[in-house]
Amino acid sequence: MCLHPRPVEPVPEPTARVAHAAFPNGNPYMRMRDEVGTIFEDEGFAELFPGRGKPAFSPWRLALVTIMQFSEDLSDRRAADAVRARIDWKYALSLELDDPGFDASVLCEFRTRLLENGEERLLFDALLERLREMGLVKARGRQRTDSTHVLGATRALERLELVGEAMRRALNALAVAAPGWLRERARPEWAGRYAGPFDDRRLPKGKDERLKEAEEIGRDGFGLLDAVCSGESDAPAWLKELPDLETLRVVWVQNYLLRPDGDVRFRDRDDGLPPAAKRLVSPTDPEVRAARRGRIRWGGYKVHLTESCDEGAPRLVTHIGTDPAPVQDAEAVSPAHEALRAKDLLPALHLVDGAYMEPRSLLEAHERFGVSLVGPAMRNTGWQAREGNGFDLSSFEFDWEKKEATCPEGKKGMSWKETVKDGRPAVRVKFSRKDCRPCPSRDLCIRRESSIAPFRDLTVRSREHYEAMRLVRELGLGPDRSRYSGREGIEGTIARAVRTCGARRARYVGLGKVHLQHLLGAAALNFLRVGEWLAGQQRGAPPRSPFSKLMASPAAA
Repeated sequence: MCLHPRPVEPVPEPTARVAHAAFPNGNPYMRMRDEVGTIFEDEGFAELFPGRGKPAFSPWRLALVTIMQFSEDLSDRRAADAVRARIDWKYALSLELDDPGFDASVLCEFRTRLLENGEERLLFDALLERLREMGLVKARGRQRTDSTHVLGATRALERLELVGEAMRRALNALAVAAPGWLRERARPEWAGRYAGPFDDRRLPKGKDERLKEAEEIGRDGFGLLDAVCSGESDAPAWLKELPDLETLRVVWVQNYLLRPDGDVRFRDRDDGLPPAAKRLVSPTDPEVRAARRGRIRWGGYKVHLTESCDEGAPRLVTHIGTDPAPVQDAEAVSPAHEALRAKDLLPALHLVDGAYMEPRSLLEAHERFGVSLVGPAMRNTGWQAREGNGFDLSSFEFDWEKKEATCPEGKKGMSWKETVKDGRPAVRVKFSRKDCRPCPSRDLCIRRESSIAPFRDLTVRSREHYEAMRLVRELGLGPDRSRYSGREGIEGTIARAVRTCGARRARYVGLGKVHLQHLLGAAALNFLRVGEWLAGQQRGAPPRSPFSKLMASPAAA
């Protein structure tokens, strides 16, 4: 399909007449068309289409249909039906009343073009830029960020189901790619063993029987991999490049041990299972990973949502990040700031929760981007900090180049030793008994007399941690709740993204496609919020239950 750019047509008069009769007060789609105007133009999509071929459906319309589709969490087929049947959609798209629309597959092809050309952010950024031009979002204001889990588009598998499904998918891929080669090497028992999906309900129940089944599957897989990858085999070299064969290889490395005598062993904890961040949990989507947050366990991804929260302006999503599930929240801070700087939308104050307040994130935000990262204060567990009376860790000066520490009374530490605390590198500093015993500030530094250790003993996690604590103290980013109070509203935005756009459930397979889903969902959320803002629909107080209203009202006389 090729692109012949055309200007955006005005709304046909019959369509406008019927739409205004049906919606005399308008609706978000009609209001956005009337007051925001043209968001997309065909020229902005020229690189996605070849110069020759059958004329494509207008891409500015496809972009708008995609946003409206995600604003109602519709499938491609239902979105295509809405283009044909709904008057408000025809109004927004400048279509005649009798326009037949397009086939649903066009929407899938449009998203594929965005991904293949590296333009997955095109729709989100174009809409955000238009809103920035209108003054609805600006740089150096306040923004807030939080994350939530995303379930992968796969079912949860036990390890026995995992290896069985990986083998079955590899055989199906070979049956399509090289049927003749596979027929000559497939064992007769494979036809029954790998005929249907592996379901725990039809697998053996006993521990020994399940282990035996797993080892049988392991031998089958090693035999197939050897036949495909062995230099002595007559298998075509390109078979190794099949994605399902590569997935099979990774699953076998992670779940099996091949002994020197050729025996196969199903790995257990003593054999060393890979960590969750690297362990494949589904052959359908090799990028899905297992993770845990509190009592929530899931397999999939994690989405980070950043929105503006300035007074007197709509709450608009400014950045969306999608990561594998085990990635820590703090690792998403710098990529978010990089993306916001590229769009000239860096905030002055960025409100986050404690998971984002790692030392490196705080320092990079301040030094590289000029952003004050505000969240719960980093914990100092010493009794001096808890009681607010005495010399805590922040009262000491550290010279990291000279490897020296100085106490508030000006005394130097007598030793500096690199160690490990809670699995992380740290530095332990000890001061001399001769300095600590006669010190006039001893009661502010050492709680009790001890013949064993009557001196101050400090442990600092790292230089980054110390510098971050100093920065928190200097900038006043610690326990000042007045600056942090605006962060709570982000939960409401995430809840709406879940209800409206299905943000917690992946529609597609693969990190790239899931990220595109979140970008389109964020664009849809901005689209709806601006439409509501233009109608004067301000965010009100949270709804209250009848019981809470009753208890808050004065008692009847």
